[in-house]
Amino acid sequence: MKTPEESKKIAELLFPDVKETADDILKKYPKRNLKENQMVLRFAPSPTGFLHIGGVYSSLVCVKLARQSSGISILRIEDTDKKREVANGISVIVDGLKGFDIEFNEGPKSADEQIGEYGPYIQSQRLDVYKVFAKEMVSKGHAYPCFITEDELGKIREEQEKEGVRTGYYGKWAKWRDASIDDIQKEVDEGKPFAIRLYSTGNIDNTFEMTDMIKGRATLRENDMDAVLLKSDSFPTYHFAHPIDDTLMGITMVTRGEEWFASVPLHYELFKKLGFEQISYMHFSTLMKLDNEGKTKRKLSKRKDPEADVQYYIENGYPNEGIVQYLLTLANSNFYDWRVQNPNLDIDEFQLKLEKFNKAGALFDIVKLEDICKEYIASLSAEQVYEKSLDWAKKYDKQTAKLLELNKDYCINIFNIERSGSKIRKDIVKFKDSKLQLRIFFDELFNEEEYEDILNRVDRDIQKEIVERYINIYNSGEDNVVWFENIKKLGDSLGFCSDRKEYEAKRDKYKGTVGDVAMVLRVAITKKTQSPDLYQVMSVLGKEKVVQRLEKYAQKMV
Repeated sequence: MKTPEESKKIAELLFPDVKETADDILKKYPKRNLKENQMVLRFAPSPTGFLHIGGVYSSLVCVKLARQSSGISILRIEDTDKKREVANGISVIVDGLKGFDIEFNEGPKSADEQIGEYGPYIQSQRLDVYKVFAKEMVSKGHAYPCFITEDELGKIREEQEKEGVRTGYYGKWAKWRDASIDDIQKEVDEGKPFAIRLYSTGNIDNTFEMTDMIKGRATLRENDMDAVLLKSDSFPTYHFAHPIDDTLMGITMVTRGEEWFASVPLHYELFKKLGFEQISYMHFSTLMKLDNEGKTKRKLSKRKDPEADVQYYIENGYPNEGIVQYLLTLANSNFYDWRVQNPNLDIDEFQLKLEKFNKAGALFDIVKLEDICKEYIASLSAEQVYEKSLDWAKKYDKQTAKLLELNKDYCINIFNIERSGSKIRKDIVKFKDSKLQLRIFFDELFNEEEYEDILNRVDRDIQKEIVERYINIYNSGEDNVVWFENIKKLGDSLGFCSDRKEYEAKRDKYKGTVGDVAMVLRVAITKKTQSPDLYQVMSVLGKEKVVQRLEKYAQKMV
């Protein structure tokens, strides 16, 4: 251990240009004037050019918890690892979250604009702040310069593995932990690069207790690792920046992924040695996925799972509102029941509760997400489906965008099919699927499809007769009741049964059921055995196009 005088001398040697003190910095960040229970929360991603769906989940929870407490949400960009940073990384985060209506009270509004009085909110713009606290830590003997090279670290690891002890930079393995001032002076004079490391006084054999707001009470071992605080490039590690920034910005609870839970002992030690009041923690469970045919769980991976990347949902046109609702279900499982009971309420009316968060890994199920997206789109008006489909198509499907723009009223009528009544059609999961609904109604799409074969149900010559006879009786002005009665009459005249029970009792007497007659017409008009309500489809297509398709199908049956 150095004497106080030696520590101060080393601090001046390492940071001769740093004149501000920790107290000077603290005065620049006055304590927030908060009411009881108001929360100040932050989401702190790295600008790696990839927005994980887990990031949307974390940011959504952060903003919602802050908002429901009338508090403050902060976006802070942790760009201290320059090797991982990519161009436009900040824009990917800001714009990506805006797409989900996730906006923060403070932080970057773009790569060039920030709002809030506790910034800068981009860590690379706060290097002077970290240097002040690094100098103070060294001057108090809580940190020291380390000139060790990567090769030397590798050799230490090899020795530790041979001896069967924990790997890491600690205790007797920490070469520069108790180096003399003369040795430090020599390295500095030679211009050797150095990192600032924590001088840990923890004991791995000692334990302490803490309470995580999700995980509950936990007993942890003290930290004894001399972790790097300031790297040789003057950028802080996450471990060092976290207690400094969260304290200065007035964060009331640290919300972060459970991968950081193992670092809690280190962070507790840093809070103490920085002289800061310990902030409570809330570690989100990792989003998991079933693998190995549903037998095992694993972490949702950006390398293995396309659905881990937010861009996947954007490019396929998943409704952001549906995704948000699904993520809220992962946060608090009772959200789903609340939404069913309150379909017309804004989701801000729903109150997230910390005690209802999943303590184990939340299972991310793309099928359930799609079910919720399907329900959401089914709740929209035809006009809304049209507008949202067009917005998506303009970026990702020029052909569909052109059809939508040139045929607005026609397309709205298409989307309006089965959009009212007790059984609303729910076959649009994402706006990319809107093209599937249009294909029946536009010849350029319709002609690309093949007719589904129903010869196993109705012979070719009978299909031809059904279509030709129907052309003669088809009246586009009749309502759906009369329309179906006429199909039943046609079926009766051709030897089909309109009563299912009678048909089952006397199959040999009939060629089939009226359902088979309707199926022939459905395939002739849509090419599919399953389609939206046939009466509504025919009404939107119009008599001329319906007749054209019936005639074409009759010729095919020759």
